[in-house]
Amino acid sequence: MPFDYKKEYKAFYMPKNKPEIINIPEMNFIAIRGKGNPNEAHGEYKTAIRLLYQIAYAMKMCKKGEHSIEGYFDYVVPPLEGFWWQEGTHNIDYNKKETFCWISCIRLPDFAKKYDFLCIVEETKRKKKQDYAKVEFMTVQEGLCVQCMHIGTFDDEPNTVAAMHRFIQENGYVNDLSSERLHHEIYLSDARRVAPEKQKTVIRLPIRKGE
Repeated sequence: MPFDYKKEYKAFYMPKNKPEIINIPEMNFIAIRGKGNPNEAHGEYKTAIRLLYQIAYAMKMCKKGEHSIEGYFDYVVPPLEGFWWQEGTHNIDYNKKETFCWISCIRLPDFAKKYDFLCIVEETKRKKKQDYAKVEFMTVQEGLCVQCMHIGTFDDEPNTVAAMHRFIQENGYVNDLSSERLHHEIYLSDARRVAPEKQKTVIRLPIRKGE
């Protein structure tokens, strides 16, 4: 059976729908940075997702390609993730989606190093004749966070985030959002098949111990 990160690391991908504290280890990602409303039909965000999945599946199928990776094992491509912020504030204003800055990303398998990533990108570029200049190898060390499963539409996320902020304060921590530590979301549901009110999104906020 292919290795499934969601099933093998349930603490990271399947939290309860109430806030909890977790320490997230270093992970590597395929990533693209951009700006703007993610809901625009032909916008930058939609283009980024398409490019990310092309590289993610090329990595998964590399056993049939030109570049052989030491330690390769078959796996399920991990879910789409996103780091979000708006310039000039550490909060997220969901009513101003046009001002969103984001890093859209997909986790890389543990065997994939930066050199392997670069080889797969170059190979995919030749095959698809597609520009992947914006696709990057990104390492993230999130560390101490509060996370919660949000069930429902993206526009309803502020209610879950508010509950997370209350939990942070009640347990002696403070929000540690910054230009280096960002609001993080993991998208577990296929929006084409799951009704908006049933969609599952992991929300993760960086924290530190209060003074």
